Amino acid sequence: MSSSSLPEHTTSAYSEEPILLQDRAMENLRFIRATMERATSYTMVSGTGQILVGLTALVAAWAAAAQASVETWIFVWLAEAVVSLVISSFMMMKKAKSAKLPLLTETGRKFLLSFTPPMMAGAMLTAVLYQHQLMPLIPGIWLLLYGTGVIASGTYSARIVPVMGFCFMLLGVLAMTGPQVWGNALMAAGFGGLHIAFGVLIARKYGG
Repeated sequence: MSSSSLPEHTTSAYSEEPILLQDRAMENLRFIRATMERATSYTMVSGTGQILVGLTALVAAWAAAAQASVETWIFVWLAEAVVSLVISSFMMMKKAKSAKLPLLTETGRKFLLSFTPPMMAGAMLTAVLYQHQLMPLIPGIWLLLYGTGVIASGTYSARIVPVMGFCFMLLGVLAMTGPQVWGNALMAAGFGGLHIAFGVLIARKYGG
């Protein structure tokens, strides 16, 4: 029997088969892509941890604004940096334990190594700026370098992390170019507001 004499419904089935195969292939590709992204992205960043860091940063901003000297202002923010490090580390360990995954995978080590150099540069520049009485530049430097570290480490993390780093850098530019009195408020907006906002997004999309 020739193909021209085939029933209409049979011909239709043959024509639909390539479409079904194509849809299945696309679905498989999406699954493979998602699996590879999970394997190569460091998702132990805790959204809840970022929210807590943001809240403590807002408290630090309030306390820093009440200081009478630049030295005590710097001390308040350095103390906040230590507190935020402790909170972030604890919450990341908690998230890793809950997910039954190692905290420092190969990707995790790359994440940490990418984040560390800008933080070290920030510490050294803070000492230099203080020595030369250029303290008004400190908020901008901190925001810019923190944003740089977040973008660099975000290369190995969820896609939303580099976006947060870019927002920090924008605030850093404002701090460097705007009035000196904006410094503490921009620190609050960055280390407080951005951490809370992106922490909520990370917690919703990636858990923890």
